[in-house]
Amino acid sequence: MRKSDSQAPVPPQSELPAPQADPPLAPNPDGPAEAIASSTLFGSRREITISHEGSLYRLRITRQGKLILNK
Repeated sequence: MRKSDSQAPVPPQSELPAPQADPPLAPNPDGPAEAIASSTLFGSRREITISHEGSLYRLRITRQGKLILNK
């Protein structure tokens, strides 16, 4: 099989459909969500692991003080 036979042609960028926006979230009937200080989650660490619905996620604080979440 030739390489060109195994790949579908890619349409030009102008022909690709526009990305769809996420639907708006319904308001929380209990009011605004509680804010939790990052220091409560991290303590003296710069990285924590979060288990959510059977998957593990890594949440870390960058050198610039921003939060990065990776699966």
